[in-house]
Amino acid sequence: MTTDAASVAPESTAPESPSARDADAHSALQKRVVRVLVAGQILGGIGMGATLSLGALLAADLSGSSAWSGMAATMSTLGAAVVAVPLARLAQARGRRISLATGSLIAGTGAVLAIFAAAVGVFPLLLLALMLLGAGSAANLQARFAATDLASTRFRARDLSLVVWSTTIGAVLGPNLFGPGEALGAALGLPAMTGAFAFSLAATIAAAVVYSIGLRPDPLLTALAARAGQVGARRAHGGLKILRGNALARFAVATVALSHMTMVALMSMAPVHLRDHGATLTVVGLTISLHVAGMYALSPVFGWLSDRFGRLPVILGGQGLLVVALLTAWLGDGSQGILTVSLIFLGLGWSASVVAGSALISEAVEIEDRSSLQGFSDLSMNAAGALGGALAGPVLVVLGYSGLGAAALVLVGVVVLWGVLRASTRSRA
Repeated sequence: MTTDAASVAPESTAPESPSARDADAHSALQKRVVRVLVAGQILGGIGMGATLSLGALLAADLSGSSAWSGMAATMSTLGAAVVAVPLARLAQARGRRISLATGSLIAGTGAVLAIFAAAVGVFPLLLLALMLLGAGSAANLQARFAATDLASTRFRARDLSLVVWSTTIGAVLGPNLFGPGEALGAALGLPAMTGAFAFSLAATIAAAVVYSIGLRPDPLLTALAARAGQVGARRAHGGLKILRGNALARFAVATVALSHMTMVALMSMAPVHLRDHGATLTVVGLTISLHVAGMYALSPVFGWLSDRFGRLPVILGGQGLLVVALLTAWLGDGSQGILTVSLIFLGLGWSASVVAGSALISEAVEIEDRSSLQGFSDLSMNAAGALGGALAGPVLVVLGYSGLGAAALVLVGVVVLWGVLRASTRSRA
């Protein structure tokens, strides 16, 4: 297997016991952990997919301007950013089980508040609700790292990508609950465009139950105990301290954050752009479903490629897919069919970049520091997404959707240049 071996932590940092019996036990536990995480991700995907696009439409309606529609994605990603580090610290202290369940329950609270905000017509309250819903996204993101706690170096990207892939089922199904959600909402007497939030509430509660029951023993606590048994306990470093002294970690975190910012900026404006060009709510839901399928459906392929050929080639390939998406959006402005193609490539580029980048994050440091770096990465990722969503609305109004795509090429250029420089530096070493 070809990997970024010159820059990553050695094989000995994997949380595997020197005892063959313990190693077999960890392997069996890892398989069960991945199955539990897959189930939780399916439910979490339904919770997020059923509401994200509707949040943009509700924001536009309650605020009275499409320029505010981007605040839906902004507040959701901001909420995920705010809770990313606290959830990571909770995982370090109490384990993944408690952390993931807590994030899911916070998201369920956001779903209830969103329905109430629409009922009373208060836009700021909707923004708060969307921020709380972002905790579900933070839990989903942390779950991919939970898949690496006990994974061997050889299969780390594969296990991570399987958990990412499982989000496909719920996230693709979620946007297609718009219609049934409206029927349910009407039956329950809920405000327009809020019925899907009831599905979100049920899904997030179910996810919390799955995590609470299924993740016993806890994978992170098991990995930390195994590591302490080998080399003794060591105090974990903070995310910023890690980044200051670790060039590989800086590149990996920046790759994930900038790729996410690009995706959020384009995706968050797609529902409004489609509706402005006459698309029905059903068409909007189908288009977003295809985009989400691009984000998750092929992630195991990108995980396998990352394990087989290395993290950096897959990251650069992902950036190439993002370029295709942005150029397609630029050249095909106004066409629903071309926009759908653009969003599919956007999802594929995000998937390749985030899967390979996340694997690189998990390999850049020892097990004691992984939770801190992972939490800081999720903070950076969601903060970048929030900024992308906030800027996307005004840019859409001024430059149109094609101009938004052209502007996002700058973000891709940064990652490509940085990656090429890393490859060049390693080849000369």
